[in-house]
Amino acid sequence: MSTDFQQAREALGVRLRELRASHPGGRLTGTQLAERLGWTQSKVSKLENGRQTATADDLTMWAEATGRPDSIGELTARLKALETHHRSWRRQLAAGHRPVQDVHNEAQANSSVLRAWESSWVVGVLQTPDYARAIFTRFTELHQSTRDIEDAVRSRMKRQEGLYDSGRRYHIIMWEAVLHARICPPSVLAAQLDRLLGVIGLDTVELGIVPLEAPVKIPPAGGFWIYDDRQVVVETWHAELWLDDTDSVSTHLKVWKTLRESAVFGADAQRVINKVRRKLE
Repeated sequence: MSTDFQQAREALGVRLRELRASHPGGRLTGTQLAERLGWTQSKVSKLENGRQTATADDLTMWAEATGRPDSIGELTARLKALETHHRSWRRQLAAGHRPVQDVHNEAQANSSVLRAWESSWVVGVLQTPDYARAIFTRFTELHQSTRDIEDAVRSRMKRQEGLYDSGRRYHIIMWEAVLHARICPPSVLAAQLDRLLGVIGLDTVELGIVPLEAPVKIPPAGGFWIYDDRQVVVETWHAELWLDDTDSVSTHLKVWKTLRESAVFGADAQRVINKVRRKLE
């Protein structure tokens, strides 16, 4: 979780505490407010201390229970600003995977130089439809989200139009483990590997593979995207982090450049992919 996000969440908690303390009828205790709201006292405490992220409904109820319905707009604006950086999957996937894919399509379409590191699966912009379908199916099961898999696949495939835009450059590095991961049937993985072999010939794409046996200067941890060296998108199991502060961007750029030193490209990358492809046969 980013420091900026946590600071914003704590600031929101301070504001909630102020509203409770300034109730027009007299200061409310945390226990009294919890009783009014039908919540546990621990939820009130967690929200005020920045240990839990409020929902829009939580904030509306809080403002009304503290006699300050006029503060609803302010509170929801704070929440929206907070969620600009921290986007939980629970909230994002409430409407399904398609809207999330549309957001990423727009972000990538507005960038000219895109850098990616991935250690778990093939990056979305290089996926085949069947491989993408398998990924969405697994995550739909994990998050128990709306099952709009086919719409999500179509949206992800639309993103690939950028690969043929001469004004855009993709610098993608993946760990060899990605090529082995059986997140889908062997036949689907084989077709996906064939797709990667073909991508290496595109002049808009630099695809590097970090071999399993290659020495690395830092652990090949979770994946991320860097857009025009101004914004980073990091995906975790519970949320996405959209970071645009200088420290976050520079740190991820340094990580990306360090991992790139261990990668192979061109014919060498093709040999690594072909080696895994032959094992599938």
